[in-house]
Amino acid sequence: MLMLHRIKYTWVTVGLGLTLAFTGCQRTLTPSAQLSQNTDIPVNTQLATDPAVETAIVPYRERVDKTMNEVIGQAPVALEKGDIESSLGNFVSDLTRTQTMAVYGKPIDMGAMTSGGLRNPIDQGPVTVGDVFELMPFENEMMVLTLSGKTVQEMFDFAAKRKILSLSNATYSVQNGKPLNIMIGGKPFDPNKTYTLAISDYLANGGDNMGFLKDALKSEKAGLLARDAIMNEVKQLTAQGKPVTGAKDGRVKVLN
Repeated sequence: MLMLHRIKYTWVTVGLGLTLAFTGCQRTLTPSAQLSQNTDIPVNTQLATDPAVETAIVPYRERVDKTMNEVIGQAPVALEKGDIESSLGNFVSDLTRTQTMAVYGKPIDMGAMTSGGLRNPIDQGPVTVGDVFELMPFENEMMVLTLSGKTVQEMFDFAAKRKILSLSNATYSVQNGKPLNIMIGGKPFDPNKTYTLAISDYLANGGDNMGFLKDALKSEKAGLLARDAIMNEVKQLTAQGKPVTGAKDGRVKVLN
């Protein structure tokens, strides 16, 4: 449904400026404008397209469409979001750790992603560049946090209570909204140790009510966008002849 808005703007002549921020498609034109009398114009389906503007936009649109429609992988089964554990959450939290570790150059204990950071499922069938942009439309950068045992406990408390946080290389049980039997890297959680976590800068800075992460003992930029981490994972799977898959593997057990 097209929402109706009214915009007030002034113009006599407007020079068109378009910037495309895609690799190999970046070009900047400088806009210019002269102002005259204010005019109210309803923006709706009755507003005719300006032929000159449409002609100028066409080559840019074609290049963007070609980039976004590029098929980079195949998903035999849809990857969906869900409460406490999901195929999409597991897939992205796992690659968050492994792809960040690849550029960081050192082992990382865990990876994490919230369901709110995943805006679209990965549908069954071809996976395109556009699908990855729809899944992760944000310019979030990956961080590596060093956390105290106290902060790690707070993170698992949050995960068990809120049911929106997916974790990789870790398992735990939930009973009455509290985490039990926490295992990290196949070993029992030790509250006296420190642990490293790969996570987006948005969450590292307290997004999605994860303010406890601001108590990290150390925060390091990985030099990798969250979207690029997903793109890299899909392309690498395809290069290896593997499909894009994710599953609920029981890393979280809910006890009665």
